[in-house]
This record gives sequence, C-alpha cells and structure tokens, in this order.
Amino acid sequence: MARSLKLRGGLVLLCLLLSFISLAPTFWGGSLPGWWARSFDPIHLGLDLQGGMHLVLGVDVDKAVESRLDSTLDQVESLLAEKDVIFKRAERLPGERLAVTVYDEDSGKAVDALMQENFPTLEAMTLSQEGGYIQKNYRLSDQEIVNIRDYAIRQALETLRNRVDQFGVSEPTLQMQSDDRILIQLPGIQDPDRAIALLGKTARLEFKMVAEDANPEDAVNGMLPPGTQLLYERDVNRQTGEVRETPLVVYEKTALTGDLLADAQVRIDTRFNEPYVGIDFNPVGAKRFDQITAANVGKRMAIVLDDTVYSAPVIRERISGGSAQISGAFNEQEATDLAIVLRAGSLPAPVKILENRTVGPSLGRDSINQGIVSVVVGGLLVVLGMAIYYRLSGLVANIVLVLNVFFILALLSLFKATLTLPGIAGIVLTIGMAVDANVLIFERIREELRLGKTVRNAIDAGYAKAFLTIIDANVTTLIAALVLFQFGTGPVKGFAVTLSVGIVSSLFTAIFVSRLIFDLFLGNRHIKRMSI
Repeated sequence: MARSLKLRGGLVLLCLLLSFISLAPTFWGGSLPGWWARSFDPIHLGLDLQGGMHLVLGVDVDKAVESRLDSTLDQVESLLAEKDVIFKRAERLPGERLAVTVYDEDSGKAVDALMQENFPTLEAMTLSQEGGYIQKNYRLSDQEIVNIRDYAIRQALETLRNRVDQFGVSEPTLQMQSDDRILIQLPGIQDPDRAIALLGKTARLEFKMVAEDANPEDAVNGMLPPGTQLLYERDVNRQTGEVRETPLVVYEKTALTGDLLADAQVRIDTRFNEPYVGIDFNPVGAKRFDQITAANVGKRMAIVLDDTVYSAPVIRERISGGSAQISGAFNEQEATDLAIVLRAGSLPAPVKILENRTVGPSLGRDSINQGIVSVVVGGLLVVLGMAIYYRLSGLVANIVLVLNVFFILALLSLFKATLTLPGIAGIVLTIGMAVDANVLIFERIREELRLGKTVRNAIDAGYAKAFLTIIDANVTTLIAALVLFQFGTGPVKGFAVTLSVGIVSSLFTAIFVSRLIFDLFLGNRHIKRMSI
C-alpha cells in the first residue's frame, strides 16, 4: 500500500511539475531564462481573443485553366516551328479549346501526330474547314481540367502560406474550404491593409520585348498590330512622387517568366538612395536570360508585374550573370512586399476576397476579461455548492477542480493549441462536468456508509461502482467532441479542443487524484466517521 501511494503521488507531482514548466512562459515569460522561454511557448490566443484578420479568398480556377492553355499554345507554336510544319495560325478558343489552322491535309496529319506525341491530355475534336483552310481543334480532357483546378487551389494555398510566413505573422491559420475557397486567419495583425495587398497580389512577373515599331497612340485608339498588347508603364516623379502611366506596346509572347526566379532581395540604389528589388534567376532562367539579352542587344525589354510595366530598359549588352532589377521609386515597405511575393512565387490564378472581418485588440481584451469572469464565477459557484453539500469531502473535490483547470491550461500549452472564446466556454462546461464525477463517487460512498460499511470499504466500493458510469459518460462526450473537431471549423473546433482536453484532465483528477487524496488522508489511521 505504501509503495502504491508513493508511485501515485510521484506521478501526480511529475504532472504538476510539467504543468508548471509549460505554463511558466504564459504567466512569467519576460522573467524566465532564455532557454526556458525558447523551449516552451505560451498559450496561443485565437483571433477572437487577441484581434486580427479573418479572410476567405476565392481562387479563380478558370483563369488557371486559361493560363495552362496559353502555356500549351506557346509550346505548340515552338514545336511546329521546330518540326518545320507549315501552319497559318494557332489560337486559343472558348471552351478550353486550342485550334491550329493549316493549309492542307498533310500538314493536318503532321499536327495530329505532334499533338498526340507531346500533349496526351489534349483530345482531338471534329475538324472544320473554312475558306480552303483546315482548322484542327483540340480540347483539354475533363480529368485534366479537374486536375488543373485542384492544383491551382493547392498551389495558391502554398504560395499564400509562404507569403504569410515571410510577413511575420505568428500562428496563422490557412486551410482549404469547399467551392475553391481558402480560409486565412491572421491573429495579432497590425496592418490589415498591407496584409490584404500582400495576399491578394497575383505577382505574375513577365519579361516581354517592346514592339519598337508600334505607335502607342494608335494602340490606345484600338489599332494594335497582330501579336501585340497594350500595357502601361508606371512612371514615378522622383521629386513630387506623382505616379504617371505611359502607354507601351509589347509583344504578347512572354520571353521569360518569374517562375524561374531563385531569389529576390531589397537593395539600395546608391545614386538616388532609393530601394529597388534585385532578382536572381535559377540556372535554367539564367541561361534563358542570357540567350534573350544576347539576341536583343539594343532593344527594350519590359519588366511586367501583374500587367503593369515597372521598367523597360534598353539591353546594352549580353547579361550572363542571371541577375536583373525592378525599380520604380519604391519606398522601403513597397520594395519589401514586392520581394516577399516574388520569393514566395506568383499565384497560379487570381484570388478575390470574399469575406474580410477584422477583430480589434480591444474587443479581444473584452472577450478575455468576460471569459475570465465566467470561469471564476462558474468555478466559485461550483466550489461553494460542493463545500456546502459534501462538507470536507467537498473540499477534496474543490482541490481536484483547481488542479483540473491547471492541467487543462498546461495541456493546451504543451500541444500548442489555440485558446479561443468558444474554448473558454468549453473550460466552463468542463468545470461543471468535472465535479459530476465526484458527485457520482460521493453518492455511492454515502450509500455504502448507510449500509454500515467502514469508511475505507465505503470509499473502495464507491470508486469501484462509479467507475464504469463515469467512464461511459465521459467517453461518449469525448466522441462527440472529436466529431466536432474533425468536421467543425473555426469557433466549433476551438470549443472541441478545450472540451476534449478537459474531459481527459477531469477523468484523471476526479478518479485518480481525488482517490489519492483520500488514501493519503486515511493512511494507516482507523477512521470511524467521514464528513460527506
């Protein structure tokens, strides 16, 4: 018996020590040794408690399909030229389709062979003839469209996560939802407008050659040469800061994309003492950049970000180092944000904000205060009721109740769970459920005492007979909490977390710790009466 008491007492003391170590950063984080504070995190507060942003973004997956078709179209044109297949034009058509127009059937057969060999995800459609030309039609398979849409959402989620990580937000939440949506929660965010701009920026970086022989004024009036497009160059007056947009005609075909970037960093232009973004290509991009600059010395290359020309410098010489720069009279924050989105990668498809809620820190503080008040008031009422009804035995239940709350907070800290306002509600509910087990045990003990059993035998019988009932009630509640956690979102999941942790903790304290207190009190003494 003495050995059993020592083992059980040692286990409880170990749990108390671990709980104290894990909770210390929450209550005394600033005064702890550095290694302690670094090894254990404080309890993380949810969005509703510390303030922050709640965003739901919609991914335009149709644009991702169009981008894939555009990329495929570029490859088709390159392969046709490489194989010396004579064709009139290749174009993208509505309905996830591509069309290649040729002059005769032999060229049509060559196109079919090339498409079948290199693009197995494209399905041949009925050809059409017009004006003596043959138009070969192809469309993406249904499965490939599904794959592109799914990949676009997953890639967008990963890109947004990279941006958030570099933005410096602690404990962000990013997860996919149904209907092409992504949920983002950013606790403690201080600059909502900057966060929205950073997350919503597509950041599609392209290098396009300027059509030198095209007249921008004619292009503004709708007269564009074939194969070109009208963009606007962002020109910032260094003295006044005024932004002016100048029309510029560039070739539609992209010479190089930002997908081949290896790094992007903010650097300082010593001539004007202004920040700019220096970019470095990976080996494939560096080789391609070298080829482009070598073939276009004396011509202008436009650096295009999200269809805006940031600069269009003249290529003075071949650039073989694989480096370039994006300048545009940025301030330091703009340059930093641009570097972040370029390093994180461009979004595979545009995103739009479907829901935007900002929770202020003052509202979060009020929620914390009200939550603490609810826990304290609920706990005091339970403590008072147990003390009045069960007397000294009620004191044991109250000690166990305090330990239970202590263990719940410790488990939340150890598992790096996030405490939310519904989570506080779960703690309040757990306080009521925790004493329920003691009530069952105490009533059983009372029955045994009425039958004339000794105090020790009554306690043994009370715990033994109430054990299965307590386990059954708590396990069924735990199953419900786990279902809520698995299928719930946001507040529901926060409630499920604290409820699950609370059930495990209350089982341990109500059955194990309270029994240990009774056994320590009885010891080898012969007790005739019990205050219950």
